[in-house]
Amino acid sequence: MRPLTEEDVRSSFVNASPDELRLVTLPADFMLTDWDHLDFLAWRDPRTRGRGYVVAEIDGEPAGIVMRGAEGSSHARAALCNLCHTMQPADQVVMYTARKAGDAGAHGDSVGTYICADLSCHENVRLAAPLAPNEVRASVDLKIDGTRRRTEAFVGRVLETAGVRR
Repeated sequence: MRPLTEEDVRSSFVNASPDELRLVTLPADFMLTDWDHLDFLAWRDPRTRGRGYVVAEIDGEPAGIVMRGAEGSSHARAALCNLCHTMQPADQVVMYTARKAGDAGAHGDSVGTYICADLSCHENVRLAAPLAPNEVRASVDLKIDGTRRRTEAFVGRVLETAGVRR
């Protein structure tokens, strides 16, 4: 991912109202972000419970979305994150919803998917188990690429029908 400034991140949000943009709190370590090893930027808002953000590159430009995590708990023992495909204890995977961009979002349309509660998908796919004798590094690289593609697709679904092509 190309390096972004705070202004780049704030101006990238496609489904946020001006009031929501004022509430965006960047991660505390934003200035230390290692952009060369980042496929997308995702974080939980430290001041607003349940709010999360994802910024991905769509057609070479940053596109950010504001999401809301569901409250409550599941009776399941384990759950699968739809972005990183990591199996987690059920309380560590949350349904995140994002209002669609443009008129669709203004009329209440939204999209949702199950994502790691702490939005750590980028790190989860890089926590490779020790290689088994018959395993090759490419499988970890495939996980990384798949997570990036699925994240970009989710952000793209927020952009659908909005007339917002970046």
